[in-house]
Amino acid sequence: MAVNTRFATGVHALVLLAAEPDVLQTSEDVARKLNTNPVVIRRVFAMLQHAGLVESQKGPNGGSKLKSSAKEITLADVHRALDSGGIFHSAAFSGTHAARVNSALDKVFADAGRAVERELALTTLSQFVKKSAKKK
Repeated sequence: MAVNTRFATGVHALVLLAAEPDVLQTSEDVARKLNTNPVVIRRVFAMLQHAGLVESQKGPNGGSKLKSSAKEITLADVHRALDSGGIFHSAAFSGTHAARVNSALDKVFADAGRAVERELALTTLSQFVKKSAKKK
């Protein structure tokens, strides 16, 4: 099973944008800092732009930056922008037993998803930047 890391990648990229909020940063620059492929960053930035969290300009002097202050963006906003498919997924088993278990699992998954959203809504990008900058 593949692991979806879009949310984590998005948070990493947004932390970099928040560090220099008035500077347009290219996907190549962000990718280099995160040691990943620029295509990955472009895809994440496209989703974040669609959600209204970043603004991007094309061309030789282009790049991306936060559309709003890091104080106005929550981790829940980022999660909704990048992982709209839900956190958990039922298995594709068939039969009466599977239908009952999947129905019960779907309720648990929905409750867990709401709890995750509530928790992520408590932290702004600005707060997260401060937390991540602290040494342990």
